[in-house]
Order: sequence, then C-alpha cells, then structure tokens
Amino acid sequence: MRLTRLICRDFRNHADLDLAVDRRFVALVGENGAGKTNLLEAISLFSPGRGLRRADLAAMPRSGGPGGFAVSMTLAGEEAEHRIGTGYEPPGFDGRAARLCRIDGATAPSPVAFSEFLRVVWLTPDLDGLFRGPAGDRRRFLDRLVLAVDATHGARVNAMERALRSRNRLLDERPNDGQWLDAIEREVAELGVAVALARRETAERLDRLIAEGRDDAQPFPWAGLRLEGDLDDLVAVWPALEAEDRFRMALRQGRSRDRAAGRTLSGPQTSDLVVRHGPKDVPAATASTGEQKALLIGLVLAHARLVQAMSGLAPVILLDEVAAHLDPRRRAGLFDALEALQGQVWMTGADPALFGELDGRADMVKVADGRIVQD
Repeated sequence: MRLTRLICRDFRNHADLDLAVDRRFVALVGENGAGKTNLLEAISLFSPGRGLRRADLAAMPRSGGPGGFAVSMTLAGEEAEHRIGTGYEPPGFDGRAARLCRIDGATAPSPVAFSEFLRVVWLTPDLDGLFRGPAGDRRRFLDRLVLAVDATHGARVNAMERALRSRNRLLDERPNDGQWLDAIEREVAELGVAVALARRETAERLDRLIAEGRDDAQPFPWAGLRLEGDLDDLVAVWPALEAEDRFRMALRQGRSRDRAAGRTLSGPQTSDLVVRHGPKDVPAATASTGEQKALLIGLVLAHARLVQAMSGLAPVILLDEVAAHLDPRRRAGLFDALEALQGQVWMTGADPALFGELDGRADMVKVADGRIVQD
C-alpha cells in the first residue's frame, strides 16, 4: 500500500495541511525551519514508539493552537484503501491527556494496530554519530529496527525498564527484603531474556541478509553486526528458560554490587550493537565520517529489505537531509538502491537540485512556513 494523502491539523508548525501525492518518491524541499522534517515525523507516528524525534506528544501541538493535534493519512493499494489517524488531546478536567488512534473510523487501542497496514523505517541526521556515540544510542537504534518487524517489542522493553527501576528502588530502600527481591528479579529475568532474544533474532537476520547480498563495489559498504553483553552471551548458548535461571542467579549474587552502584550492572540495558565496516574489516567507529554515513545508509536500506521480507509489507522509508551530504556517485547510488525497493520513499532537502536525477519520478513538494507552496 502507498501513502496517497497526508493531513496535519495543528501539528508542529502545520496549522492545516492537506497533501496529496501519487508517486513512489516524494521530495520535500524548502528552507530550514519550513516544516519538512515535521511531515516526516507525522508519518513516523504511525509506527510503534515515539516517532523519529522521540519527542513527547505534548511537545507536538502547534504553538498558539488549541493544545492538541491530529494527523491522518490515506493508504491506497491495488485492492483496498484505508484511512488511519492519530492525535493528541491535552489534559482535561481529570488532568489526563489522551493519545487517539483510528483505523477506518473505528477506534484502535494503540499505534501497534497500524502495523497491519503500514511499516515505517527512517534515517535522520541525529543518527550520524551512532557508531562513535554511547552504547545506549545503538541499543535504541537496534530496538527501532526490532520494532519495525515486531510491533510488540516496545511493550517488552518498557516493561523491562519499569522492572529494573523497581529493583533498583527496592535495593535502595529495602535491601534485606529477599522475598520481594526474588519476585522482581524473576520478572527482570523473564523480560530481559525476551528482549535479548528479540534483539538477537533481528540482528542475526539482518546480518545474514547483508552477507547474502554483499558487494564490495557498491557505493554503500556492507556492515557486520553482532551483539555484545553478558545476557547476550547467555542467550547465545542456553535455551530461554535456562538463560532466565542463570540471569536471575546473577542478579541475586550482584545485589550488593548493584546497590552500591545505584543501578543494575548486568542485563540487556548494558548490551551494545557492535558494527564493523565490512569491506575494510574495521570497527565502524574508526571509519571516516563519510564512510560511517555510507555504512549507516547501507544498514538502513538492508533493514528496509528485511522488514519487507518478514512482514510482507514494503515499508515507507523516511530520509531526512540524507542526499545533501553525499557525493554525486553515492547520491546516484542511493536513488538506484531506493528504486530497487518496493516501498514509498519520502525525502527532505533544502536544494531541489539534490533530486534532479528523480525528475519525472518524484512528487516535488515545496514547503514554506508550514504550508505547501504551489509553483
């Protein structure tokens, strides 16, 4: 299915935007601050999680607006058309805000329900330092990759983080309450192993897919992936139940250490996604800035292929300011690689010339001050 219409009401700087498109490629062009990335963010809200900026919903309503927002889209396929929408209502008399989700006019329980019709992957400038940044950034990136193929993964990660916070608080306030600690550590072990296994499955599938199609002559180098961490080592060797028991025992034995540290020092919250530049066989972090950018693009393109293979849905691909930092050869290679995929592609850029090679193949949309400008 393809996104053919996007409507934003009071979202970011878009007061009342109604955009219709009919091509696979959509190029959003305009000056910085015009609202191009806001449109990508609006689309990203139809995937599980917090969108490509990882922002709170309360930060998304238009300044000066009524306090809430609504975003909807039309998805059209060969045999069906669907209208899906999401939005935010500010706190009412009861002090509670609300996230709204609808599919063809009917209320949906959460954005997870959109996964039946739509999968979304993205690449933004915020990811440029991924390989040199802290391990937490790579864990979040990996969890985003998992979410695109397993929409329930976010709930597991959130439950695990809540359980870890409960354990840390219990160690601080009631360190001798062995019964409660045993119970919460059992929960941490079950959730932690489930998260680690989901991450491992996606990373291994992606690594195999990349290896099967790797070509050192391609403009985007292939990546080698592996997970590094104590729990990752456990689930690599032991069945899930045995891994849970061993992890639970490690938590019990580490109570004094973790209490002194003020946090749990073992588990999936300490894992790292280790990436290597395949053709050079060096850690991604040691590659040049340009090589890291190309490696990241290749990784996202491979992930889009994996999403389609696992879900049966060609994902919508969101690329924010990607083409601007590529040399002409790699820019042409990017468009060729995107052409080979079946999903719709939304891109942003300040200079329309960046998309000159897509002339006749892309909807060129000029954005200015939160509006669509017709030439």
